[in-house]
Amino acid sequence: MRSRAYDILPIPVRRSLKKLGRDIRVARKKRRLTVAMMMERVGVSKATYINIEKGDPRVGIGIYGITLMALGLGTPFVDIADPSGDDEGLALEESRLPERVRPKKGSGGR
Repeated sequence: MRSRAYDILPIPVRRSLKKLGRDIRVARKKRRLTVAMMMERVGVSKATYINIEKGDPRVGIGIYGITLMALGLGTPFVDIADPSGDDEGLALEESRLPERVRPKKGSGGR
């Protein structure tokens, strides 16, 4: 049974979550880990772990992070919204720069 959370997700988000779930499943299998082993490492029930591998949006982002770390995939969310990689934000910031910079009155021009 699908949840309302799934139904309101934009299609690109749904696809991304499904891909994440598939990628986790492949990583688990490459490491020759069973579902039971992953359940223990992540600290979740079998149903929750199965939902992780399905890319279910009802599973908390923290659980996805623990799962990725349990697979040895590092710190998964460290660069997701890194401002230095935000090209649109950087362009907007640059477009708002003043044409001229003048010293404040009373600062002696330095």
